[in-house]
Amino acid sequence: MGTQSQTFENRWKVDEFVQHLEWERNLATSTLKHYRREVLAFVVFAEGELSRSQASDITPTDIRAYLAHLHARRLAARSITRALASLRTYFAALGREGIVKSSPAEAVPHPRLERTVPEVVSSHDVEELLEAFPDSPAGHRDCAIAELLYGSGIRVGELVSLDLADVSRNERLIRVRGKGRKERIVPFGRRAGDALSRYLPIRATWRRADTNDDALFVNQRGGRLSDRSVRRLMAAAVERTASRLSIHPHSLRHAFATHLLEAGMDLRAIQELLGHASLASTQIYTDVDLAHLMKVYRKSHPKA
Repeated sequence: MGTQSQTFENRWKVDEFVQHLEWERNLATSTLKHYRREVLAFVVFAEGELSRSQASDITPTDIRAYLAHLHARRLAARSITRALASLRTYFAALGREGIVKSSPAEAVPHPRLERTVPEVVSSHDVEELLEAFPDSPAGHRDCAIAELLYGSGIRVGELVSLDLADVSRNERLIRVRGKGRKERIVPFGRRAGDALSRYLPIRATWRRADTNDDALFVNQRGGRLSDRSVRRLMAAAVERTASRLSIHPHSLRHAFATHLLEAGMDLRAIQELLGHASLASTQIYTDVDLAHLMKVYRKSHPKA
């Protein structure tokens, strides 16, 4: 069965595709698994329902048939859009390698989606979360993680990729490797710096002498933390809060951007800090700011 599966994936160049994403775009492990899962689901459909045997056989009609199949399974429009986006990335990569002449997914339009605005997390909510970490070695590490996520706005995948050498505590700057392995320098605040100072001596006791990995955030066995571990420890912190906040790691990135915008920072400066390639990706935070403003207005104004 293992050999059959390996041949199956090799025929469709799935491994090569995932390796391309890992090395060229520096994507998180969870994102790589998502792409593999989406592409393999399509490949199973293409071989089983359409009798296709390789990527170069696929046509735009086949892509539409797959999306119709997902629709018939009552998948949400957003899930279908993600599937199409994954296939566009997959076929574009194969096109650059000359495996397909052109991407059959590019001719297929995305389903129409309503634009969603990220949930606003107040500074009070963030403060409550940051106060929820216990006074213990693991608690100091977890607090440093949360403070750095909120204090710099970096992604979880970027955070777990940080090495100790990427941090300049004196200048309070970190060198971040983002999507497409693009580097950027991001500042962080005094509180994040203080939290790192409390954590780093603990890290030194957890580090193994025989490791070459200089990860900034490690587990108690000295290994680099994964993005899944960070999400799990953040969920545990949320459980300790009195109000059971709806906060996950990416919420802190949203909060970072929203609170800077509320304080009057220029949108293009926020774009640079977040590492967005396009200003359009950052402009959603103007909607967040407006949504927050309207919520406060309706709560406060006697005639609202």
